[in-house]
Formats: sequence, structure tokens, C-alpha cells
Amino acid sequence: MIHRFATLLLILMVPACATAPPGETAAAGTYRNPVIDSDFPDPAVLRASDGHYYVYATQGRHDGRMLNIQVARSRDLVAWERLGDALPAKPDWATRTQDFWAPHVAEHDGTFYLYYSAKPDAALDDPSRGLCLAVATSTRPEGPFTDAGAPLQCGDGFVNIDPMAYDDSATERRLLYWGSGFGPIKVQELAPDRISFAPGSRPIDLLRVVPTEDPANYQRLIEGAWVTRHGDYHYLFYSGDNCCGPNAHYALMVARSRSATGPFETLEAADGRASSVILAAQGRWVAPGHNSVAEDAGGNHWILYHAVDARRPQASANDEINTRRVMLIDRIVWRDGWPRIEDDVPSDGERPAPAR
Repeated sequence: MIHRFATLLLILMVPACATAPPGETAAAGTYRNPVIDSDFPDPAVLRASDGHYYVYATQGRHDGRMLNIQVARSRDLVAWERLGDALPAKPDWATRTQDFWAPHVAEHDGTFYLYYSAKPDAALDDPSRGLCLAVATSTRPEGPFTDAGAPLQCGDGFVNIDPMAYDDSATERRLLYWGSGFGPIKVQELAPDRISFAPGSRPIDLLRVVPTEDPANYQRLIEGAWVTRHGDYHYLFYSGDNCCGPNAHYALMVARSRSATGPFETLEAADGRASSVILAAQGRWVAPGHNSVAEDAGGNHWILYHAVDARRPQASANDEINTRRVMLIDRIVWRDGWPRIEDDVPSDGERPAPAR
């Protein structure tokens, strides 16, 4: 998105792709949400060995074409350069469908592993078939990624969604979190090749849904697992329960465990709060959630997530309302052993930028 600035100096200090909508420029050393002002759902961040941050997102349109897996690059978590399609060639088992969801990329020994979910071609002939977990690899963080050749796992509905790979330093196990499609968020050990599950391993249920009509509870559906280590705990961020559309009702929650495979204690259970929500809608920002976490040069943690801008909730007039999910960032503050976001809501104003 091209922005107009008063002077060339401002153009140099604040790249166009980094700023908020026209008229809302940020001063040097600060930022304003959104940092990607276009449909960029389910952002998953990677700090690659080349020194750049990369962020990957669910399929979406950019520059007039559909991208299977969106990718952007940044030096500072604020100014983002769009890089096109990380998965330009669809896998052989999903050439006729267009459902590529919630990627996560991990780097190991010079190889980049892209975990994602997709609808198989078989689902076109048999509607009872659901989404599959899949893996693709590349020697470059921006891709192109090449699918492993077969799905990692398929199942009913949208149970197999939102994969997130995580190496547990305590046990040296490679883990994959995913789910849930009205089921639990799960974890299972990956094999050394990172493109299959470890022989003999089984999925472990970590967090379960809470069937309730209480609007203060966002756990009728839970998804978007992201795990990070801080101190003695593994923190599992997750979101629920309706990401988008006319009835969007979405927020970000957290649980923690001393073991990467649980059991996890929710924030709600730990301190008697009404819920485990640490980020919820307010004012301009609707249905925030599905996050990832990055660390800046100063050791501060930042949350990257999507939300709907109430001032422009759809990419085009023909789209359903609350479907244009832009990317925001906010700083995590650790209090009493838990991650918190200021005021538990997305920021809507000038904020200090991440350290470089």
C-alpha cells in the first residue's frame, strides 16, 4: 500500500509498507498498527539465520493474484516487504483446491520446513474428507517451498489445522502442535526427518474446548497454537472461538507448563480469572488473535497477530464482513510469570518500536 508523506526524510525513515493508513504516519523509533495493512491472516514469524524476520500467512490475494502461502520480510518487525508466494506450486494431492491455511516455518541445518494445512483434491469427490496437515521444504526462507509429496495426516472437517513445530531443548524431541475443529489442541513427536511423525508416537490432548454459550468464554473452539519458552515454563498461546464473519468472536488466550507436552495450566485456572484471555477486541480492532511470538534485539518479546479493522472490514464489497484480517504487533510484558498485553487490547496509537 503506497502512502504519501510530507517529506523525503519521512519516506526514508518510515517505509510505506510499514505504516498505518494514510494520515497516520509514525515518528522514528515508533510504530502504529497495522504493520501490514492488507488481508494477512494467521501470521507466523521466523527469525532466520540471514538476520531477517519472515512472516507467513494463510492464502490471500496480493497484487491481483491469489497466493497459496503469503510471505513478507522485515529487519525490525515494523517495515515489511511483501515477497509473493512461498508455495507457488500446489502439491500433487491438492492441485484443484484452494484452501491453504495457517503456515509455520522452522529452520534447521540449512533447510526450512513449512508446515501448513490444505484441502485435498479427494475432498471434492467425497465431502466427508477434511483438511490435511502437510510439510514442504526449501533452502531459502522465502521459498519456493516444495511439498514433501504426501500429506502428513488427514482427517474429518478442519481438525488438522494450524500446525506449529517446536523443538523441546529439555528432551531433544521435535514436536508438532495442531488443532482443533471443535476438538482439543494436540501435540505429537516428529521423526528426525521432520516430515513425518516419530514411529510409535501418539497425539497428546493438551487443551479441550469448553461447550458454553457464555460470551465471555472464547473456548467453544480453540486453535492457532503457538509455543514459546520463557524462564522455567513453556507458554502455549491459543485463540478462539470464531475468527471472522458477521458473528466474529475471537480472542487470544494462554496456558503454561513446565513440560512441552503438558499438562498445561490455563491463566484462568492459575489465578481465578474469569477467562484466560490476554487480548480481546476493543474499538477499532475486531476479533484479534491467532498469534506468533518474536524476540527483538533487546530481548523483548513481541506478539504478531491478525485483527479486523472495523473501518475497513472487507477487502472488497462482495466479501463477507469481518474477513479482511490485517497484521498487528504489540509488546509482551511478563507479569507474575505470565505474558500480558497492555490493557489486554490491541494498541491503536503510536507506540515505541521494537529494538533493532
